[in-house]
Amino acid sequence: MGRRRQPDGLESTALILAHGFDVRRHVSLDAALMCSWCFVKIFRTLPVLSRYESERAREKGVALALGNFDGVHIGHQAMMRRVCEAASDLDLIPSVLTFQPSPRDYFMKAQAPRKLLSLRAKLNQIARTGIERTYLLRFDGRLAQMSADIFADVFLAKTMRVGWLLISAEAKFGKGRQGNLAFLHGRKNAFVVEEMEAVMRHGQRVSSTAVREALSKNDIAEAASLLGRPYSIDGRVRRGDRRGRMMGFPTLNLVMALKPAITGVFAVRVRGLGAMRFGVANIGVRPTVAGSNALPTLEVHLFDFAEDVYGHYVEVEFIRRIRDEMRFPNVDTLVDQIRQDAQKARAILQVG
Repeated sequence: MGRRRQPDGLESTALILAHGFDVRRHVSLDAALMCSWCFVKIFRTLPVLSRYESERAREKGVALALGNFDGVHIGHQAMMRRVCEAASDLDLIPSVLTFQPSPRDYFMKAQAPRKLLSLRAKLNQIARTGIERTYLLRFDGRLAQMSADIFADVFLAKTMRVGWLLISAEAKFGKGRQGNLAFLHGRKNAFVVEEMEAVMRHGQRVSSTAVREALSKNDIAEAASLLGRPYSIDGRVRRGDRRGRMMGFPTLNLVMALKPAITGVFAVRVRGLGAMRFGVANIGVRPTVAGSNALPTLEVHLFDFAEDVYGHYVEVEFIRRIRDEMRFPNVDTLVDQIRQDAQKARAILQVG
């Protein structure tokens, strides 16, 4: 099967291990999973060594990073660059192994930290680092009961053919979180183990938690510096109530896979509609027109754009916050404010 090229020229392979995991319920296969440039191979059970032995004997081993990679921030990106370097030196395939749901989501349920990226966006960002394969493993009761020894000796070494493993000091695996860097260093492994040193910024470790804290304060500049790119939300454009069009500001209304981490009005860039588009966005409950019990929505007014793009998958990048979301006494006052917001966004984005 040939791979098609994404407009930005990036290519990758995503190999998905899906123990009981129907990926079609989480990401859109009709949109080629992550995007049109990714080839996807799905295993509906954990691969059995004997079943794939002849095939895998002809295949290279992998250089692997293990983690959740929520946000794919600059620390994760450094980790993936190191994997690519080692893979090149050792003639291995640069790969990562991550989980769906994450172990925290599995054990903490509703109390788990808010995700920074949808699954689709996370896979996209991983691929952009140069990683050729992303192994996605369903975390469930069976995996939670797997011992650290079995995970390392059977799953990593034999099933995945790991030849080199990069792991951080904070990473844990196996039943009861028994597996970690010290565990691996204290035993004989079938693969080389390397520790990933923490990436520091202003004296603090870069982490997904730090990104969440920045977003909780609506500090998208700090979040962008930790992510190495603007914070973004992805989703599919749906039909809205057309209130914006009636007010002279038609909007893209996004179905958000995750509860938004920020609120307010922002200058934004939008990917997924051909050329980069620019606009002004409101993320929140629209108190003036929707009342106090409305669910959060993301509405984007694009400058100089009037095409019908319902159903398109887009990524909205938040460049600068303009103001808080607020309730206005009437629609006319709201329209005047939107006009001012649009002017500010044009100036921020340097769009005529």
